[in-house]
Amino acid sequence: MTSGRSPDVSRTARQWRLGEARARPIVRATPRETAVGIAYDSRPYVVVMASPTDVEDLARGFTVSEQVAPFGSIQSVRVTETPDGLLADVLLDPLAGTRLAKARRRTLESRSSCGLCGVETLREAMRPIATVGPGPRVTRAAIQRALGELEAGQALGDRTRATHAAAWADATGAVSLVREDVGRHNALDKAVGAALAAGLDANAAMIIVTSRCSYEMVEKTAAAGVSILVAISAPTDLAITKAEACGLTLIALARGDGHTVFTGPERVLDP
Repeated sequence: MTSGRSPDVSRTARQWRLGEARARPIVRATPRETAVGIAYDSRPYVVVMASPTDVEDLARGFTVSEQVAPFGSIQSVRVTETPDGLLADVLLDPLAGTRLAKARRRTLESRSSCGLCGVETLREAMRPIATVGPGPRVTRAAIQRALGELEAGQALGDRTRATHAAAWADATGAVSLVREDVGRHNALDKAVGAALAAGLDANAAMIIVTSRCSYEMVEKTAAAGVSILVAISAPTDLAITKAEACGLTLIALARGDGHTVFTGPERVLDP
């Protein structure tokens, strides 16, 4: 959902390149970055800086990946536009509402580059991670296919060269959906929210992201019930440790010429 806002805007600039005598005027697409408030039962919870598209997916995915409530407890999401940004109000069932007080608390806005902004304590930041299920087994060819389909699905990234993307794929590497955002965590949350809303099976899926793999990306994937995470860039050591702890298959440095399996190699088939 764009709520009347396009995901990018054209800006003028002056560009210079080596070998050119002078700068020349250009027009370049730049991605919008909007304040998106997420509330539960009309109670404010967090503000994230995000692209103003697929906001319902973002709210659903954030709810699941941050373990605020399971997907089945989300009754509806209502997005409204305000002078300061967008507000996504998530209506939870009564039982989930009682769990909300125990969810990881936030006290300030979350930047597009940060997955843990506003978390109050070290204990909350380093909480135990969910253990994933058996999940699918995939071939190396399926991983490479998913990478190619993710690249082809990045319309906003192609225009701006300034956004991240996350894809939801099956065991054959066929990508069901792609979501883009200025924030890597937001893109992942949007993909999770959209996939669960569409009734896609997390136990049969893998997630592919265009960003580096920090540990909170592992956490979010595991919380969504997906057992395979593929990242284009490198993982941190803590991401590897967390993936080992929850039984997740972590594949990174995934490019057109190959990939590296850091954890859970039993799910990756040769050749």
